[in-house]
Amino acid sequence: MIATVKLAVNGTLMRGLELNQNLLQVGATFLYETTTTPNYRLWSIGDVHPAMVRVDTGGVAVALEVWELPAAGLGQILQQEPAGLCIGKVSLANGEEVLGVLGEPLLCQDQQEITAYGGWRAYCSATMAKAVRQTR
Repeated sequence: MIATVKLAVNGTLMRGLELNQNLLQVGATFLYETTTTPNYRLWSIGDVHPAMVRVDTGGVAVALEVWELPAAGLGQILQQEPAGLCIGKVSLANGEEVLGVLGEPLLCQDQQEITAYGGWRAYCSATMAKAVRQTR
């Protein structure tokens, strides 16, 4: 029996986004969409990827996906993530606590906070819509 782990992803590893192939290459399986508990804040790192940080106050429930992957693939996923992202425990709205992609607080300094959007997809949709309006 192959040992597996659940991994919560909140950015470019999600289905249909730039780094989703990294999950698929290690044999990951999509389980479900959910949110975190309302204890997280989110930043856009150069509009390339998000960074999620757990906070004591001022947090929201961040939209994410939960995947199951072979435990042996977790290291490969982490090595392919941008610098400043790490694996830690994430509290989900359903009461589960799973491993997830988090940002180091230093990475978020001087970056745009996007917590109010509630997730990376919502932020990307809003910024794309704004760009379209500006070109009209």
